[in-house]
Amino acid sequence: MPIRRRAFLILAALVLLALASFWTALAVGSIPVTPSAIISALLGRDTPGADIIRELRLPRALAGFACGGLLALAGALMQVLLRNPLADPYVLGISGGAGVGAMVALLLGLPLLALNGFAFLGAFGAMLLVFGLAHGDGSWTQTRLLLTGVIVASGCGALVALTLSIAPENRLRGMLFWLMGDLSQAGEPAAALAALPLALTLAMPFARELNLLARGQMQAQALGVAVVRLRRTVYFLASFATAVAVTTAGAIGFIGLVVPHLVRLATGNDQRLLLPAATLAGGSLLVLADTAARTLVAPQQLPVGVLTALIGVPVFLFLLTRQAK
Repeated sequence: MPIRRRAFLILAALVLLALASFWTALAVGSIPVTPSAIISALLGRDTPGADIIRELRLPRALAGFACGGLLALAGALMQVLLRNPLADPYVLGISGGAGVGAMVALLLGLPLLALNGFAFLGAFGAMLLVFGLAHGDGSWTQTRLLLTGVIVASGCGALVALTLSIAPENRLRGMLFWLMGDLSQAGEPAAALAALPLALTLAMPFARELNLLARGQMQAQALGVAVVRLRRTVYFLASFATAVAVTTAGAIGFIGLVVPHLVRLATGNDQRLLLPAATLAGGSLLVLADTAARTLVAPQQLPVGVLTALIGVPVFLFLLTRQAK
């Protein structure tokens, strides 16, 4: 099969999967909604169940798709940056920094807008700290960046634990739900929806250079790739995508780890196809996982991060075993 036709078929299948995940998210819930009611609500007509779709399910599904796509895109970029197919966008402490900011906002009883702002500032503060420490005297390697990120993430984890230990009991539940990942408080998804196409648009022009970088630094430099500039760009793009996703939905794990690797198994390592395919697959997976999280024990809702972890852990172990073999 020609490469272009195969890429088109893969992307078309993922687009259909995304549409199916949205339809499932709108139709499934504690209150059933008919297909005709969904279509009428999307067309702006006031019919029974329209408010549920337009005000609750649709914004939540849009936020889930945007956050899942951002995490998967960040994971694909980090795996090229670190030349490790099992790298995760949270490994560099971005999630930990956002967690510290969010926990401080929740501890102070600040409103949702301030919580998002604190989480975003914490994520970017952690990003700048990791990048500054890893750069050091000018030398910059994947190993140094990875070790610095692990240390910063550990420090952020300690600060989160300290915040939880001194928080009043009436705020602990909200804190724990945020740390486990929760789309029920995602609110307005506009920021994440704007960040997703922006991050993908900025990443796609570097796809060819990323293909060369995946083969090794020396070979990429010999072929004219500005490796230092490319690494900085990829790192900031992945950090930006992760920060927006974590700020919107909390710390949702394994999307950025598992999805790019599974898509790579199906599509190969060509970043021109892998980046958009991983974005579509990650968004669809998170929408479906969130739909399950709010319906499995309805009317009670589960943190979506719990379900993604339950899915991601066995898949990760399978991929690790497969890689070892």
